[in-house]
Amino acid sequence: MALSNFKEPVSAEYAGDEVSAVVLDPGYSTTRAGFAGEDSPKSVVPSYYASLDGKSYFGDHVIDNPRSNVAIKNIMNADGIVEDWDTAEQLFKYTMVSNLTGARPRKELLPYLANETHYPTRDAQKEAEETERCLEDNPLFMTDPPHNPTKAREKAMEIAFESWGTPAFFLARTGVMASLANGRPASLVVDIGASQTCITPVYDGIMLKKGAVRSPLAGNYISSQIRALLSANQPPITITPHYLFTAKSRVEPNEPASVTFKPQPPSGFPQPSFRAYKEEETLRNFKESIVEAWPHSLSSTYNGVPQEDLARSNPAQHFEFPDGYHQDFAFERFKVLEPLFDHRAHTQPPSSSDFSDFSPTADQTLPALIKTAISAVDVDIRPHLLSNVVVVGGSSLFRGYNTLNQRLENELARLFPNTRVKIHSPGNPYERVFAPWIGGSITASLGSFHQLWVSRKEYDEGGAGIVEKRCK
Repeated sequence: MALSNFKEPVSAEYAGDEVSAVVLDPGYSTTRAGFAGEDSPKSVVPSYYASLDGKSYFGDHVIDNPRSNVAIKNIMNADGIVEDWDTAEQLFKYTMVSNLTGARPRKELLPYLANETHYPTRDAQKEAEETERCLEDNPLFMTDPPHNPTKAREKAMEIAFESWGTPAFFLARTGVMASLANGRPASLVVDIGASQTCITPVYDGIMLKKGAVRSPLAGNYISSQIRALLSANQPPITITPHYLFTAKSRVEPNEPASVTFKPQPPSGFPQPSFRAYKEEETLRNFKESIVEAWPHSLSSTYNGVPQEDLARSNPAQHFEFPDGYHQDFAFERFKVLEPLFDHRAHTQPPSSSDFSDFSPTADQTLPALIKTAISAVDVDIRPHLLSNVVVVGGSSLFRGYNTLNQRLENELARLFPNTRVKIHSPGNPYERVFAPWIGGSITASLGSFHQLWVSRKEYDEGGAGIVEKRCK
């Protein structure tokens, strides 16, 4: 049954097989979209976009193309909040239309465009594209971070109804959805994303807002610590993305790279933001294949033996950079994650990093954040939350990422010695990355959820301000 935005939906239309709700999960690194009830999102698009000559372009196949003078930007700011809503609306629409709903001109234009005796004018075609209502037949279930401001939440609802024509809408917190994706209506969610690490207490499927805290010690910060490691290496390591050279020769370990660089095009290379974006791909690979958490503080001792000495005795891991330079990384690969637990382990990154002037504080570390979150909730539920700590997020995927869970469990056991602490996290890396989307997919597909949808009629009567009342 097709839903129309010109009538109030009846509850039956939101239950069972009658609904193909779209689940949209925007993040700093990628934006995920898919249909409710499915196991994984069908459409995963970078939240970065290419900006060239005043126009915006979306998708991997576009932003990976090193065109002259192209710049790479993000729809979100460093806090993980949408800053450029005009571009964000286009990117979200692209994410849904490209792989899910397909292009759908506004219904009022369909008879005119389908008239075989009168080919539509260019103005009519342009109007059809600009007024496209991609969600006229699909309710939209969208997620947002715990610290998302009210104005941003209202803007999301406004776009969903006014621009996309959705018949029904709901906005859910990422922490709650990640908890439900792991089968836990009550938990303490540790979501380590690209721009922010968010700690969200969830009880009975509801976010306890007073206990929700966040920190910039997340994926982008970890990348800055890797840059510090590479610049301190002897010799210093410079990341040379593939688009800068045409060929490379095999070299011995620790020997300088041998590449044939491309001549500069007459119109020039891409802007520095493009190179930074491509370098981040290498940093992410390094993070996931080399970087590892040590189970205990590197500054502590065990049976009189310094933990640093134990870490140094571990085997080194080999890594090859895009230009062919390769070497082993031993003890230093454990130091990268240490600032997440001990702010004193911070290493100043090079001036080219966004964190060159940043120094973390003790209350921004993971153990301190969790202690703050736990202290803000009722005493009676604290033991239950600590026994259900859920770790998710794309930036939690390090080499042997179970060592991150072990380290976190050891730190929390030290902070809460009289409470049972248990860390839970999906074994499948995709379930970690897509946890909020999966939770949204499960929730939006439930027949019992139909009562919670915000209908078009309710929006028309109450305006965008209704989002804070209905979508807590």
